[in-house]
Amino acid sequence: MYTPRINWIFLILFGLAAIGVFVAALLLPPFRAVAYAPLRELIIPPPAPIVVTVLYSTEKQAWLEEVVPAFEASGANVNGHPVKIQMEKMGSWEIINAVLDGSRQPVIISPASMLQIAALQDSSTIQFGRSLVIPADAINCRPVLRTPLVLVAWKERADALWGQQPGASLWPNIHDALVNPKGWAAFNQPDWGYVKFGHTDPLKSNSGFMTILLMTYGYHGKTSGLTAADILNDSDYQKWFLEIEASIGQFEHSTGPLMQKMITYGPSVYDFVAVYESTAIEQAENAVGRYGELRVYYPPATLWSDHPFCVLNADWVTLDHRKAAILFLDYLVSKPVQEIALLKYGYRPVDTSIPLEQPGSPFDRYAANGFRADLSFLPEAQVPPGSALNTLRDFWARNVNR
Repeated sequence: MYTPRINWIFLILFGLAAIGVFVAALLLPPFRAVAYAPLRELIIPPPAPIVVTVLYSTEKQAWLEEVVPAFEASGANVNGHPVKIQMEKMGSWEIINAVLDGSRQPVIISPASMLQIAALQDSSTIQFGRSLVIPADAINCRPVLRTPLVLVAWKERADALWGQQPGASLWPNIHDALVNPKGWAAFNQPDWGYVKFGHTDPLKSNSGFMTILLMTYGYHGKTSGLTAADILNDSDYQKWFLEIEASIGQFEHSTGPLMQKMITYGPSVYDFVAVYESTAIEQAENAVGRYGELRVYYPPATLWSDHPFCVLNADWVTLDHRKAAILFLDYLVSKPVQEIALLKYGYRPVDTSIPLEQPGSPFDRYAANGFRADLSFLPEAQVPPGSALNTLRDFWARNVNR
């Protein structure tokens, strides 16, 4: 008797439920995918993206420009909001200065080395009463790529100076050759002129700072425990250090141009330069057939450029920013992305399950030039406290900067 009425009631309830599901699909990001796409986008615009701003050092530009689009296309999201990466490249120390002076407020910073992170930790604590980075937080602040500092030389020059791998005598040998008024004539090569060494500006470029830090460690004969007193209270060290720096005519602002200049102009400009291993790998092919064989030498202590990506401990970084940033960091250390960094750009992966010596690896391709996959025979230089790092930078700025 009441069947038609009951049917209508069920029909109305079913219709209301369907409308509710449809509206939920339109309004709630987790359910948007089930809504009919053209109508969904017509009625309700897509969720606003979470923009993760990244200040990064220039050395890894090509790698990031290759892998970031794939991350954004992967559908990474936080509560249905897509993650968008907005990148800006700077020198490693310029990144630190920009954060400290407030001219940039990024979510993530990625200088070339933990050296800058340690310095920022010290400086921001003094300036703001708290650290803007927490290096001990392995989730929010982690190395992503590794490459050591190396010395690149024209082989005939290196053979004349020290023969095979120089070992512990590398920095004393370079100092003595640079300050010898006879130049290469002291090594039975009078036609070569003066000995010419180069590194980048340590106030702007991480590789230059790594160089002067390794020089300082080398002078003091240690690989750890460097203090501000080692720099400020040792006049013999200061004289030795400044003699090396006085021999360098120009400090390039970035590592890539320094290496390119060596290859373009040859030993008329540089006999030796201090650069990243990855930069030397990148340019190895370009050096073939120019000015003789190019060789790579590893300093007596290894100092890593480990390219940390650190989410800032700052008021402008929201919880959603942090969640999105962690998704991005997880992606960067994933195996396919790490393999691209090795095979195409010469970086050592932080994923140790990826073999350095494999088909297509630059460590196989350029082994004859002195590149070594295994550096376990060398001690690692410790990253000093931020106070010592800032003291070394200040000393260079006061006495050398030009």
